[in-house]
Amino acid sequence: MFGLEHLILILLVIAVALIIFRLTFKIIRYLAVNTIVGLILIGILNFLGIVNIKLTLINLLIVAIGGIVGVFILVLLNLIGLQ
Repeated sequence: MFGLEHLILILLVIAVALIIFRLTFKIIRYLAVNTIVGLILIGILNFLGIVNIKLTLINLLIVAIGGIVGVFILVLLNLIGLQ
């Protein structure tokens, strides 16, 4: 019923699925850490009155992808009045 070709195909599909799962997990973990650190920094900066950055979807994406650099970009945009 199942030949050697089917067994090899099943093993390859499982291996590719595991690789995709691990890469996806690493990317999600990276974005989650960046988001948490960025939101803490924005919260501290807003609390101290240094800037007034509103948490919109675009700002959240910038912080999630950029992390601390994303917060720095948002602070610069806020200070020059473009946000």
